[in-house]
Amino acid sequence: MQKIVELAKARWFVYSGSEIYGWLANSWDYWPYGTILKENIKFLWQKEFIQKRDDMMALDSAILMNPKVWVASWHVGGFSDPLIDDKNTWERFRADKLLEDLIEKISDIESFKSKYSLNNLVPESWTLEKQTEVMRWENVLNPNTLKAWDWTDAKKFNLMFKTYQWVSEDSTTEIYMRPETAQWIFVNFPNILRTSRRKLPFWVWQVWKAFRNEITPGNFIFRTREFEQMEIEYFCEPWKDLEEHAKWKDACSQFLLKTIWIKEESLRLRDHDSDELSHYSNATTDIEFKFPFGWWELWGIADRTDFDLKAHMRESKQDMSYFDPINNRKYIPYVIEPSVWLTRLTLATLCDAYTTETLPDWETRTYFKFDPKVAPIKVWVLPVVKKLNDLWKQVYKQLSEDFFCEYDDVWSIGKRYARFDEIGTPFCVTIDSENFNSWKVTVRFRDSMEQELVELSELNEFLRKKLR
Repeated sequence: MQKIVELAKARWFVYSGSEIYGWLANSWDYWPYGTILKENIKFLWQKEFIQKRDDMMALDSAILMNPKVWVASWHVGGFSDPLIDDKNTWERFRADKLLEDLIEKISDIESFKSKYSLNNLVPESWTLEKQTEVMRWENVLNPNTLKAWDWTDAKKFNLMFKTYQWVSEDSTTEIYMRPETAQWIFVNFPNILRTSRRKLPFWVWQVWKAFRNEITPGNFIFRTREFEQMEIEYFCEPWKDLEEHAKWKDACSQFLLKTIWIKEESLRLRDHDSDELSHYSNATTDIEFKFPFGWWELWGIADRTDFDLKAHMRESKQDMSYFDPINNRKYIPYVIEPSVWLTRLTLATLCDAYTTETLPDWETRTYFKFDPKVAPIKVWVLPVVKKLNDLWKQVYKQLSEDFFCEYDDVWSIGKRYARFDEIGTPFCVTIDSENFNSWKVTVRFRDSMEQELVELSELNEFLRKKLR
């Protein structure tokens, strides 16, 4: 993981936030190539799930909402993680994550489950009392000191960032920064029905930032307090929810495998057990990615039933029902929610693309092997010598009509190739005066390092075909 982070920092993908002031813990700035990489993934997601569909609508909502929204959705009372303190150092940790690390090291799982009367091995679903009991009896180590100390009782820690509106700062002016993007869609459901005249099934999508006061953020951009979500709420008939949930599991998996080309062995689907499901869920599946630090959730597909619409209907006293003209009946729709963290998917793409290989001369080559559609820079224009600058400008102008391009005329051609390989650029176009006089340029391919002479008039179409 450290090597991936170092390459990402060295090659203009992600830097620490507020770096000149000693940085702010767990704050990250996306630089040119990280920004474009993230936007490319977002664009491909929108093309696959939005552009190709005729039953979708977009929403761009505000960060702040009426606090009653979070009461109705159970976020004020229930959106929390289990917090536990080391009594010796008073460091704070998520109890469930420490217990997950413990479980990975246990050889006799059945004896462990029997000892503590456990129905599953998902600590997040255990009671706080059970988490505390196992932490103490198993002498779980503080991961920073590697010593076992007395642990406090595990307690709930609400993850929402609290701020204030108006001039005074008291309980009457409390307001929250959103911890997710879903509730705006539910709250706007009556407006959607009234103005769109849509018939079920249909969906509403949003890509926006959310904020969570994580207890233990870390692993680079994996778990951060500020992150982007690509979220869909798919409204369907109540009797079709499980069928639709299965379709979304497949669609999301295929996007990862066939659109951004993440390796199959890096992914797995995990269905939540019945005693692990969230209070609103009828079925939930996580698509997990094998990060260098283990298997972790990348994309969650949840059958949220009608929980959210009913909750807001009770709290707001507004009608959230849908009239079905086909069956001539009125009901509250069920909702399927495929939600992926864009920032986490960006990290997964970096990890999956990180490649090292030994060349014939025993030299090691390290680079990001992005699928060309995902790569931040598609083409790098390289004049062999600086005196060809006027020529590269003509080529750059032609290519930039269709692709994100850059040029470089510093250092030897070999060093430039190595640099652009590291960035993940799939194609380099090399210009020399001899070939250019014949209206030809050399295209060099990142993965094979082979080269091909291409007519300048056919260059854009040649590269377009390679990007499909």
